[in-house]
This record gives sequence, structure tokens and C-alpha cells, in this order.
Amino acid sequence: MAIATINPTTGETLKTYEPLSDEALEDKIGRAAAAYRSYRRTPVEDRVRWLRAAADVLDADTDAVAELMTTEMGKTLSSAKAEVGKCAKALRYYAEHGPAMLEPQRLDADAVGAQQAYVTHQPLGVVLAVMPWNFPLWQAMRFAAPALMAGNVGLLKHASNVPQTALYLEELFRKAGFPDDVFQTLLIGSSTIERVIRDDRVVAATLTGSAPAGQSVASIAGDALKPTVLELGGSDPFIVMPSADLDAAAGVAVTSRNQNNGQSCISAKRFFVHRDVAEEFTRLFAEKIGALAVGDPMDEGTDVGPLATESGLADVEAYVEDARAKGAAVVVGGQRVDRPGWFYEPTLLSGITPEMDLYAEEVFGPVAALWTVDSLDEAIEIANSHPYGLGSNLWSEDDDERAQFVRDIESGMAFVNGMTTSYPELPFGGVKQSGYGRELTALGMREFMNAKTVWVGAPSSEQRAGDSAGSANE
Repeated sequence: MAIATINPTTGETLKTYEPLSDEALEDKIGRAAAAYRSYRRTPVEDRVRWLRAAADVLDADTDAVAELMTTEMGKTLSSAKAEVGKCAKALRYYAEHGPAMLEPQRLDADAVGAQQAYVTHQPLGVVLAVMPWNFPLWQAMRFAAPALMAGNVGLLKHASNVPQTALYLEELFRKAGFPDDVFQTLLIGSSTIERVIRDDRVVAATLTGSAPAGQSVASIAGDALKPTVLELGGSDPFIVMPSADLDAAAGVAVTSRNQNNGQSCISAKRFFVHRDVAEEFTRLFAEKIGALAVGDPMDEGTDVGPLATESGLADVEAYVEDARAKGAAVVVGGQRVDRPGWFYEPTLLSGITPEMDLYAEEVFGPVAALWTVDSLDEAIEIANSHPYGLGSNLWSEDDDERAQFVRDIESGMAFVNGMTTSYPELPFGGVKQSGYGRELTALGMREFMNAKTVWVGAPSSEQRAGDSAGSANE
């Protein structure tokens, strides 16, 4: 894929970039390694100040950055502005809470015969982040904010269709006062990622993307004995039981499935509705989907913009046509929008069977698949049969059903009576083919830190006194 800004609303190529030469890439990695040697020793107070400054820069740049993201990948302007605000919040979260996360964790010194025993968390070094286009600022920030607070240095290989957003991120941290080369963007193709991971100066990697991309990165990093964190997408279940507030559940279902033009890893994609309420929920769901306005993402009245790439539109179209041909009912939508750009109607399908391609795969577009089930057991069984396990939703007022759902659903996150989303205050990540490791909170920051155990004995004078008293060490 060419490194280029192609407006998905019109299909027009606006700007192209040449990939870094081998010499330029070598220079950037070298500068990152040199920056780490000094940055890891910077006072925590300085990192806090720079993170806060970066949040202030984002606030000032909100309109321009939001328009840039909308132009590059098609998200609505209102959602782009919300994404900028979310990134500023994450920067301030780590500025406020990061110092406490870096404090040594005291252990039971007496139990191990020490005067002091504790764990100190120290940065690892230069970390490569391979990021996708769908939340081009937020997903990079989920890595950058905790990594920079920890004292690590970042190299960002962003998706090739959001190069201007990628370059803005590098400029953001520079404008905020971070030392030069602490965060750099690499305009490179996917074929160059292996070279970066294998470079001895790069100590770890994180990737948000497809399962095949995650397998590739994990294989290369594993061969080089380097840690990784992977978030590889999902096909989240959304279970509706008879006690649920159906109107509220349907409203959240529509928002979740169609946010970001249907291109969110943690959006609900598979809807399991109890037979007792299936007819009413389906009616509400279809009615609300049909009311969504599809159009220019720069317009305030638009709910759903274009898909980010032409190939993505073709994939969505193929999934729907395959399901339709194999017996699925199209309740609403189901067609490409007849206008320039890469638009697809928000769609609801029912009558899903295992023979359909979308049964066990992630559809990255505004297409919801609905099952009617006879029990929570059945819903969980079908949900868990999927290879992904990122987020999950239950709508129920029954305490026993909630407990069963939390216990039995195979996912990294479980939300009850609310939409799955990401917060700096909550760990983020999945299981099964949705990846491993966690982002955000202290857990996310410590994924790329050395948890160093420290044991400090008594002063030598006390040790000699103990020896003379005939102490034994067995």
C-alpha cells in the first residue's frame, strides 16, 4: 500500500509520501537509542510537565487535527473531535497518576531476611508501535502516554493511509517539550517492520491490527526474544435478556455497531437476543438503524461516513452478499450507497448460520448480525465459539444472569448494561485471537517495564554481630 492520504469521501489522493530510505531509517533508530540513554534518567516531574503540555497542545489543535483525521480516514468530524479530547484526557491521566505507578512496591522484608525488599519498575528502552488507521490518534496515544511516562522511547509505524496524523503525533510531543527523538514516526511499509523489530536497539513491540499481522509480529519478536503486546480485533457479543430495558439496549446497540462508521474493534457486532423479546428488540434496532444519516463526515448532521478504504468497502459488500446468498435476511440496509466515495448502508442481518463467512470473522463496517436464542446459556455458548475474545456486553436486570455472564464469557472485558469502550482508568485488551497483554492503567504502563526485585540486607556491622552469635544459614 502506498503511503498516502486518500480522502474516502471522494476517493481523491491528496498527498503521497516516499518511504524512509535505509539510511534514514538507520538514523532514526540510532537517534531513538541515544535519546533513551538520557531520557530514562529524566526526573518524573519533567515527564509530568511534558505530558500536561502535550494535552494543552492537543486542546489548542482540536479543530485542525479532527479535520485531518476525518479527511484521512472518514470518521465523522464530531467523533474526531471527541477522539482528540480523549487523547488529552489520557495524557493528563498519566501525568496525574503516573508518578504513583512508578513508586516502588514494598514487599515483606522480614519474611526474606532483608532490611528492605521491594519491586521497582524501570523502562525497557526503544519500543516499536505498529498502529491501525481506525482511531489514528487514540490508538497511538494508548501506547505513547504510558510509554513516555515510564521513561521508554517510542517509534511509531502507523497505517499507510494516515501519514499526516502520524507525523502530527511526532510534532505534538516535540511541541510539548519532550526531548528530541523520544517519539518518532517512521514512514515505512509493512515489509520493513521485521527489520526494525530485529534491530538490537529496539527492545519490544506493540501492535493493534489484524490477527495475521499480530502473528507475524509475535513470531519475529519471539524469535528475537522480545516482549510484545497485541490487540487483534474482535467480534464482540451483545446479549439481550427479557429483563433488559429494550429501548436503551437498542439505542446502545446502534451506537456501538455504527460508531466510527462501523470500524471499531470493540463495537458490538454479534447480537444475541432472547426469543421472548426478539421481535420487539429487532423492531427497535432496525428502526434506529434506519434513522441514521449517511453522508459527508464533515457535515454536523451525518451519523455514518464512508469506510476508510476501497478494499474495506469491497470486503463488507462481500460478507453481506455471501450471507444473503446463504439464507440470511436483510432486515434493513444491505447496499453500497450510490455516491462518490466508499459508503455502505448501516445494515442489520438475521438468520445467521455457521456456513456464512461472517459467522466466524470480523466484519469491519456498519453491519450487525442478529441471532435469536432461547437462553443465556445458548447465547454464551455461541458467543464463545468465536475465535475472538475482546469485549462483550450483557443487558439484564437479573443478578444471577450478570454473575453467570461475567464468569463464563470468554473476553478480556465484560460490560453490563452499557457500551464497551476504553478508558485510561480501565485495563484494555483481549484473549484468544484478540491478542494478549493489556493497555492503559498501570498494567498497560508496566507491560514495557522491568519489574526489578530488590533485596537489601542489614548493614555489615549487624551481619557480623549476628555471625558471632552463631546464627545459621541453611
